[in-house]
Amino acid sequence: MAGRFGRVEPRRRVRGFVLGLLADLPRKSCWTIAEHAGDPDPHGMQYLLARASWDTDGVREDLRDYVVGALGDTDAVLVVDETGDLKKGAATVGVQRQYTGTAGRIENAQVAVYLTYASSRGHAMIDRELYLPKCWIDAPDRLVEAGVPDEVDFATKPALATGMLTRALRAGTPARWVTGDEVYGNDPGLRVECEAQQIGYVLAIGCDRHVRTSAGPIRADALVASLPRWAWQQLSAGAGAKGERYYDWAWITLPPDNAASSDTDSEDTGCWWLLVRRHRNTGKLAFYRCYSPHVVPLRELVRVAGRRWSIEESFQAGKGLAGLDEHQVRRWTSWQRWTLLAMIAHALLVVIAANEHAGQPAPAGMIPLTCSEIRRLLLALVVTPRRRASCPRAWSAWRRRHQHRARTSHYSRQEAAQRRP
Repeated sequence: MAGRFGRVEPRRRVRGFVLGLLADLPRKSCWTIAEHAGDPDPHGMQYLLARASWDTDGVREDLRDYVVGALGDTDAVLVVDETGDLKKGAATVGVQRQYTGTAGRIENAQVAVYLTYASSRGHAMIDRELYLPKCWIDAPDRLVEAGVPDEVDFATKPALATGMLTRALRAGTPARWVTGDEVYGNDPGLRVECEAQQIGYVLAIGCDRHVRTSAGPIRADALVASLPRWAWQQLSAGAGAKGERYYDWAWITLPPDNAASSDTDSEDTGCWWLLVRRHRNTGKLAFYRCYSPHVVPLRELVRVAGRRWSIEESFQAGKGLAGLDEHQVRRWTSWQRWTLLAMIAHALLVVIAANEHAGQPAPAGMIPLTCSEIRRLLLALVVTPRRRASCPRAWSAWRRRHQHRARTSHYSRQEAAQRRP
């Protein structure tokens, strides 16, 4: 990605920034990353995110090409999902009280939609879009203050996911399937785009959603109630932390959905199904709306449904190993750049792991190298020995001066507010 930078200084600073994101810091911010990089103050790192001239979208394309070049597979799955970062105050771009799965409840949070590329060699995030609630779009002053571009308008989470999928597929990303949870499975626009792109999907839907049948629209759970016992098959959705994830599965062939196929060729040979997963112990059901341009076996749909959890693993690793959620930035451009650099740091670990696993099997009595262990070795053997240490006393003085200015400014605003009639 070196060619995306017009000068050598931001390119070198990006290298230090990515290594700082991978470092074992108690909290990752421009301050701690700058100190780790040996800088005398955080101004350079803050400038890199907020005002430096470099091609952010071009680096995003380089990240996608890097991941696809290392993990590329024609049977790969593109996984979409959102994640939230809990925030304080109301000035951070996109923040409002909204539901986030991170907390499992409504909290003051910032929510973004991510796209993960998942293949047999590994999985990594390749794109993201920040969700701006209607209250932000309806407040032009807030948008200007946060540096949101004029062309950005309100878009639902499925619409953001559709845009990222379209961008990836038009760039030639090798993939055969798309999967996501109910937020995306309930959206007809995303299904229309997938069918127009001739890419299959396995998208979760709610039990109360109606699916098209020869007898008319019927609720998904009502349709499954009449299935005979022999319709269920025990199949694994892939290996998990505790071994193979076995469930009972059934599928029902559906006629073409007029709402989803209105823009496709009338002679389209595509296939539509309702896929049902049943927990073997609790009997709990999950439903998926499925499409493929060609006939596929049930085990292929099950494989794709199981791949949806790869994006949860990407979120966990991206936040735990690369500081994806630790940004303390408020403006649009800074958020775009922080998340992009965190995704690059995570992708680096994923690709190293994939290459190690392909190069040689793990020794007897050991598990394969994980991203966490690779980060530990990378820091101990490569980064730390070559790192330029910063001056602890200089940084202590800097922090105290900054905190003094911040406290003085806060007190001044407080006194001014009290003097107002």
